[in-house]
Amino acid sequence: MIVGAGLVGQYLCEKFSTEGKEVILIDTDQEKLQRIERELNIMTVHGSGASARVLAEAGIAKTDLFIAVTNSDEVNLVACIMSRQYEVTTRIARVRNEEIFTPGLSQDEDALGIDLIISPDWAMGEVIMQLIHASEAFYTAEFAEGQILLLGYQVHEENPFIGMSLFELKQQLSTRQYVITAIIRNGETIIPNGQSTIQADDKMYLMVRQNDMAKIEETFNVTSQLPKNVFIIGGSNIGYMVARQLEELNINVKLIELDRERCEFLSENLGKSIVLNFDGLDANDMIEEGIEFADLVIAVTGSDTTNILSSLLAKHHGTKKCITKITQHDFVPMLDKLGIDVALSPRQVAADMILRYVRRGSIISVTTILDTDAEVMEVTVPDHKTFDQVPLQDLACPSGLLIGAVVRDKQVIIPTGATVIRPHDNLVTFFSQDTAKEVEEFFSPNE
Repeated sequence: MIVGAGLVGQYLCEKFSTEGKEVILIDTDQEKLQRIERELNIMTVHGSGASARVLAEAGIAKTDLFIAVTNSDEVNLVACIMSRQYEVTTRIARVRNEEIFTPGLSQDEDALGIDLIISPDWAMGEVIMQLIHASEAFYTAEFAEGQILLLGYQVHEENPFIGMSLFELKQQLSTRQYVITAIIRNGETIIPNGQSTIQADDKMYLMVRQNDMAKIEETFNVTSQLPKNVFIIGGSNIGYMVARQLEELNINVKLIELDRERCEFLSENLGKSIVLNFDGLDANDMIEEGIEFADLVIAVTGSDTTNILSSLLAKHHGTKKCITKITQHDFVPMLDKLGIDVALSPRQVAADMILRYVRRGSIISVTTILDTDAEVMEVTVPDHKTFDQVPLQDLACPSGLLIGAVVRDKQVIIPTGATVIRPHDNLVTFFSQDTAKEVEEFFSPNE
């Protein structure tokens, strides 16, 4: 049951519906519900998620997973609290106002009886900081409690491995532990095998151990390092939180905010950051403040237009990299062609956090890779003869399934075909969305 038919709610409805789940969507906008019901195979209920009558009529008593993602924090919290009288397995709420509650504090979640509370701004800040630490990557995600990294890199023309097959590459780099898990070429997703090749302008996703990141980057001719000079355009909660964390890393920060009152707040609450009161689209002011010397520009205002144009302005004047917040998710695929390095959609970030948390049988988490039809799934190997002491090369995996890492007793193994798996191992797997159901069934075998 999902309360709220906004961008996150619609995205989750689509995801769960395509996976064959029974989905009920509650919202106060009748027209929006009718449109969504025509597009997706779900049931809709018109009304407030904070109404006991509406929840009961919608079938809360039979609900396993309850997600409240309206634009009202109060409705989300009340809806989840009201669901406590029913045997709902998992309750998730989105809360924007951190004065109501601080995300990640388990005592607050426990007191409210909510399993996961997500702050979209906090989630965006976390993703931005991950990208800052892996500065050459356009995508980063953590698995196995941070021991494993999934990193996305653009293959540039000077890459020495262009034209090589992955089999040839593995022979040449036999001492390096990594798995190329997906390649995006001309908008199409390739789950690679040994015959797949690397081409210029590919987007390549690598799975590595966290401790091996520097070595693997060196191997593939990329070098991530912390930026020295960062411009943040937009002094919202996201900009403020990122600025505070950058200060702790002794990075020079200039934060640009148009609202004078907000600037006063930022000046009082930030230590080393320079707060500037002007429009991020003012080219003269940006040049005067040294935008051409910026290693990184982070555009996180409330306006997609401002974020896109200020990023393009920065790139035009020599900024090395831009991270750009985009609310209208449909614009994201176009931005790559415009030269914007990383486009982050709050909808995608929040929805992926929810999908990671939701547990389905032996499946620990599922994450969609932005703007691809590839998914990452962390799964526990069932206690079944199919998986007992079997080398990966002999495992009858569904076509298109790739295993990127094995976690055993908190130790990470970057596997080869000869790696033997055992029941209760955790696997990080990759596959295309059209095989998701087949993959899930594979890891849920009947006795």
